[in-house]
Amino acid sequence: MTNNIVPNASFREAVLFWFKLGFISFGGPAGQIATVHQELVENKQWISEKRFLHALNYCMLLPGPEALQLVIYMGWLLHRTIGGIIAGFLFVFPAILLLIFLSLIYVTFGHTPVIEGIFLGIKPAVTAIVIAAGYRISQRILKKPLHFALAFGAFGAILIHAPFPVIIIGAGLIGFLAHRKNPALMETPSNTHGSSNKKLEHLPAIIDDDSMQLAHTYFSTKQILKVLFFSLLAWGIPFGLLMYYFGKSSVFTQLAWFFTKAALLTFGGAYAVLPYVFQETVGHFHWLTTAQMMDGLALGETTPGPLIIVVTFVGFVASFTHELLLNSKIWSGIFGGIVVSWFIFLPSFSLIFLGGPLIESTRQELRLLPILNGITCAVVGVIASLALFFALHTLFPENLVSGLFWQHMIVAATLMIASSFALIRYKQSILRIIFGCALIGLILYQLGMR
Repeated sequence: MTNNIVPNASFREAVLFWFKLGFISFGGPAGQIATVHQELVENKQWISEKRFLHALNYCMLLPGPEALQLVIYMGWLLHRTIGGIIAGFLFVFPAILLLIFLSLIYVTFGHTPVIEGIFLGIKPAVTAIVIAAGYRISQRILKKPLHFALAFGAFGAILIHAPFPVIIIGAGLIGFLAHRKNPALMETPSNTHGSSNKKLEHLPAIIDDDSMQLAHTYFSTKQILKVLFFSLLAWGIPFGLLMYYFGKSSVFTQLAWFFTKAALLTFGGAYAVLPYVFQETVGHFHWLTTAQMMDGLALGETTPGPLIIVVTFVGFVASFTHELLLNSKIWSGIFGGIVVSWFIFLPSFSLIFLGGPLIESTRQELRLLPILNGITCAVVGVIASLALFFALHTLFPENLVSGLFWQHMIVAATLMIASSFALIRYKQSILRIIFGCALIGLILYQLGMR
């Protein structure tokens, strides 16, 4: 099969699917990957099980949101570069628009009784979501003593404010060295995101296990240089314009530079990125307060798309508070949200278009898995530190009305424990937990809790 466009997987049908996916992709990376798998592998049979998992393994090795990268990879595999661009764009665009709208409501009406009541219930739910995410990942990853040691080491390093990139790089290096000494030390179950339906491996697909390599997926130095050139232009021109019009010290320019680094240095998914974002935006730059970051994560959990979309909220609030565009804080916030979205997601497109041809040309087992395993173990510890951080600020918030300390702590702890139990034990959906706790918080606020 040497066609550039896959037969029987029409471009129009694919675009419609990516458009729908952008509005229904709730449930975090695992849920989004499962949705893509169900549609492309099981229902449409556009891609075989092994080809899907081969692409997923590569995406798991990359920094950034793996669900978005998988969507870009599938779009590129099916319909070349334009297919990958459209697939990735439609996956995040609805969430960006929705989160900018929610951010606008937040900064405009955030201190009204209704909004404060809603967030009173949402904050314990957000903490429970992080706890549940850490629990699920730990159950899948932490199998051997070295795994636990890396997780506890990362947890302690975060508590003493060690730089996030140092933790991740160190964990990856330990994983690599441990594997060289004794491969059994770092081995973990593979294909953790794949389907358990083994029959699918034998179903014929349009892009099947034994299909000939598509013409546009061959490795070409000329094509790689072309992608690299346009990627640098897509990054350099906007960044240069920000530097020219607003200056080096502008919040817009600082946001662009910081989230470029975040996109390239953060492995392990959104929950691994968030501690780094917290560490810098709250502790270093002071763009947001801790309470605002928790509120932003709550809003991000209610939108479709990758969870890292919460950084759009960060860009909005940081720009709304510290910058002025067109003499309007609102326009400044909207522009800041767009700037952050561009620079956090652009590298995902570039990494897929740069590495995809190499992955398709080799189709060999990736040799970087020991490094990934070490990083993933550290991510468990990082998520645990994030859960602890959220729990402390949920149970002991700032500006709590005197006389309500114990009442607030009991209610927050009850909601947090109940939500964690519902997520872990009964597999309740995140949206159901968020909306249920929001309703409880609103009722409690109206009854006098502040």
